[in-house]
Amino acid sequence: MDRRVPHGFERHSRPSPLTEPWEPIWSRRTDRAVIIGLRAAEPHLNSRGLVHGGLLTALADNAMGLSCGMRLEGGPRLLTANLTVDFLTVAGAGQWIEIDTTFVKPGRTMCFAQAFITADGDICARANAVFRVAPQPAQRPRENA
Repeated sequence: MDRRVPHGFERHSRPSPLTEPWEPIWSRRTDRAVIIGLRAAEPHLNSRGLVHGGLLTALADNAMGLSCGMRLEGGPRLLTANLTVDFLTVAGAGQWIEIDTTFVKPGRTMCFAQAFITADGDICARANAVFRVAPQPAQRPRENA
């Protein structure tokens, strides 16, 4: 079983408390998308030994949101308004899971995206998302201690 990380992937630069138990997570930037990947292991599996659909959904949301953000100017925040995932087949331990955003339509108030999730290169799910474009909150002045 090949445990290597494919060429061009580096440690994902946007970890969060949600994804911390799933590390290491990897990403690769192209001129059109942020592609997220990981090697499926025990923390990614459900009780039947398959990659959990919730993990795939969360990572697809992340990949599509970051890909939309690349296309928008001004550093807006993107808030997930709608997210759907069609699970086509299963993925298991040891497989390289990759989420590649293949379509982004940016807009002033809404941004649309589609991603394909693959396991060792075979499509196992398709995700679609709509993000609300919101301005970055103003920085609050720091209070003196």
